[in-house]
Amino acid sequence: MFFLKRIISENEWIVNLNNHKITIKREDKIDKWISGNKFRKLKYVFLKLIKERNKKILSFGGVFSNHLAALSKAGNLHRVKTFAIVRGKEWEDKIIENPTLKFCKKNGMDLHFVSREEYRLYDKGLTCKNIIDLNPQLEIIPEGGSSKEAMKGCMEILTSDDKKFDVICVSVGTGGTISGIIESSYLNQFVLGFLSLKHKNMSKEIFKNTSKTNWSLIDDYTFNGYGKISIELINFVNHFYKKYRVPIDPIYNAKMVFGIFDMIKKNKWKWGKNILIINTGGLQGIRGMNLKLKQRGWEIIDY
Repeated sequence: MFFLKRIISENEWIVNLNNHKITIKREDKIDKWISGNKFRKLKYVFLKLIKERNKKILSFGGVFSNHLAALSKAGNLHRVKTFAIVRGKEWEDKIIENPTLKFCKKNGMDLHFVSREEYRLYDKGLTCKNIIDLNPQLEIIPEGGSSKEAMKGCMEILTSDDKKFDVICVSVGTGGTISGIIESSYLNQFVLGFLSLKHKNMSKEIFKNTSKTNWSLIDDYTFNGYGKISIELINFVNHFYKKYRVPIDPIYNAKMVFGIFDMIKKNKWKWGKNILIINTGGLQGIRGMNLKLKQRGWEIIDY
């Protein structure tokens, strides 16, 4: 059973940059599809589903969602029926053009496309209500997979071997991963979260999950929003891989790593010199990103 695996990720030293030692935790190596924080977030959800013999689960996401891709694969592996409310009605007849949606469909996920207006209604939308009415005892998990079970899984990212690091860095989307890391961090450590999009209420969301205060959020490297990129960022992603042989996705992890390197080079880093970066995976989304890059005539991400 996939989620019964005991996973301990490898730490790889990357570089000493201006007397700062940078190490990366390779959560991306857990699995090709259920990788990084997606494995952590889904682990206890699926163990509960299997124990309760509840074989249906619904979640939410965009058309290139790492979460939905991982959820569909996990459902396929464990014979759990999966449903998704997908943001973007215009993609309903273009599934074949989207590698993430094709993968979800291949794994047996029922995709229900809604407008952005209905998507904002979340489980109050008509489409979602219809799915719930037709599927009693349906397990519902939020966009990105953040939940109490998810936080429990994310608390297992750090191990006792990681106590030596001064600061733990992680990208932040919905706040579930960083919440688990904060809870499992040691007294001597600081946790630094790099937002993938501007979110003025993210601190409040994290404080719902933890009372610890050894953390802070950085929003200077969102590149103007979720899913937004630049030629500079894509060049950084490719250069980083060529130099260190570590793939990083452009939506979350690349922005974080770019920010760390940039602050150190500009002497703006103030959180300790022994740094651990959490690579949360998300590499499946690169296929979709490369489609966008080709349309713009930009260099693609070359892994």
